[in-house]
Amino acid sequence: MEKLLNDYTSLREGVRALCDTFPAEYWRDVDEQRGYPEAFVKALTGAGWLAALIPEQYGGSGLSVAEASVIMEEINRSGGNSACCHGQMYNMGTVLRHGSEDQKRRYLPKIATGELRLQSMAVTEPTTGTDTTKIKTMAVRNGDRYVVNGQKVWISRVQHSDLMVLLARTTPLEKVKKKSEGMSIFLVDVNASMGKGMTVRPIRNMVNHETNEVFLDNLEIPKENLIGEEGLGFKYLLDGLNVERILVAAECIGDGYWFIEKASSYAKQRVVFDRPIGQNQGIQFPIARSYVNVEAANLMRFRAAGLFDAGKPCGAEANMAKLLAADASWEAANVCIQTHGGFGFAAEYDIERKFRETRLHSVAPVSPNMILSYIGTRVLGMPRSF
Repeated sequence: MEKLLNDYTSLREGVRALCDTFPAEYWRDVDEQRGYPEAFVKALTGAGWLAALIPEQYGGSGLSVAEASVIMEEINRSGGNSACCHGQMYNMGTVLRHGSEDQKRRYLPKIATGELRLQSMAVTEPTTGTDTTKIKTMAVRNGDRYVVNGQKVWISRVQHSDLMVLLARTTPLEKVKKKSEGMSIFLVDVNASMGKGMTVRPIRNMVNHETNEVFLDNLEIPKENLIGEEGLGFKYLLDGLNVERILVAAECIGDGYWFIEKASSYAKQRVVFDRPIGQNQGIQFPIARSYVNVEAANLMRFRAAGLFDAGKPCGAEANMAKLLAADASWEAANVCIQTHGGFGFAAEYDIERKFRETRLHSVAPVSPNMILSYIGTRVLGMPRSF
């Protein structure tokens, strides 16, 4: 329990110190320009924070998932948006856990220094959505290469990444015994592939989030870029999703605390009818309830991270942490904007930006219904509805 409640003071102070050099104005400008926070990501990489989960033998810090989640939390709690860089944290895990020793030595040290960015993962397809086993992108072996054809959608940060993790079928669905078999994971050299079998089309969206459609037309991938064994890609994918869930939960928790601090501060200072508006229970109690829910989500985040770091199963806990944290941050966002009234919609207060950013996590990655289905069937033993 003591470790669960560790507040990681020195780690938090280090991340906050860097985040303080990128004030609200920086994030506001990036959002207004619909740009990418390149300077922030470079500074974060230079300080070694994005190499947190890479083992020391490959040039990283070798931190735990719990510690990595604190880094993500602090970025969002400081008013930033770690969705611009969180892919670097969990995508490299595919190489770390399932790549060959040669692949680890070739890529991980360069990812740690920032010479290479592995920010992007291409899984989702427009016609399959969350039914991942029915993806249609095919990779066909041709000598010392695989030739890939297909389409991906909602592929984030690919324009700011050197490498992309790609999930494709190597055995047609109708030829496998289990639908989860016959998929493989590849590491794609983005720069070498652009215009040579890979085309990227940006998707303008509600959040300033760099995400894209990716078209693969006879893209050739060297066989040495296959990660692990052919046909086991879906298993490898699931293996890394728990870390993703935990890190995204931490980001939501950071958002939640940001909204609560903003709302409670304003409620104490804003005077209407000759008294602080926070004296009104109609203002005070929703803020207090939001705090309760963020704190509860925070405990589940550390519960999930603790299990993962101990090498124990944590699928249920990671999913519950993500669900609780996304719900709590969205509740806090609504409370914060309601507390500020009309000012909550003014860009200079940053609430409307953070409001949009945290809303994304109620949808992706992994929808609430998929999490509830997991809990209902895997934990409670009820029959699947699909």
